[in-house]
Amino acid sequence: MSISVALMTVVIVTTIVLGIILTSKRVTKKILSPVKVGKGILGVNMGSVITLSLIALLSMIPDGRAFAATTAAATSTTVSSGVGLGLLGAGLSTGLASIGAGIGVGIAGAAGIGAISEKPEMLGRTLIYVGLAEGVAIYGLIISIMILGRI
Repeated sequence: MSISVALMTVVIVTTIVLGIILTSKRVTKKILSPVKVGKGILGVNMGSVITLSLIALLSMIPDGRAFAATTAAATSTTVSSGVGLGLLGAGLSTGLASIGAGIGVGIAGAAGIGAISEKPEMLGRTLIYVGLAEGVAIYGLIISIMILGRI
C-alpha cells in the first residue's frame, strides 16, 4: 500500500510541476494549443490517480486466512446495524453539506468578485454572503457530531 501512496504522491507532484511549467509564458508561446495539452495531461493524471486509488483500496482487502480469523472473532460479539447506519448518516451529513457549501461558495464568490470589480465598497456585503454559504458545511458537521454522540 505504501507503494501506491508513493505513486499517487508522484502523480500529484507531477501535475503541480506540469501546471507551473505550462503557465510560464515561454512554454505557452512554443505550444500551439496549450489548452489541449493541459487537458490531456490533466486527463492522464486523473486516470492514474483513480487507478492508483483503486489499487490502494484493493491492497487493503485482507486475504482469506486473516478474514477467517477476524470472522471467527467477530461471531462471538454481535454488532447492531444501528451503529453502521449511524456512521453512514454522520458521513453523509458532513459530505453532502460540504458539497452544497462548496457550490454555494462558488456561486456567491463569483458573483461577489463581479460586484466588487464594479463597486469596491461592496466587499463587506459579499463576504457576508460567502460566509452564509459556508455555514451550511458547519451545520452538517454539527449534525454529524450529534449523530456520533448518540452511537
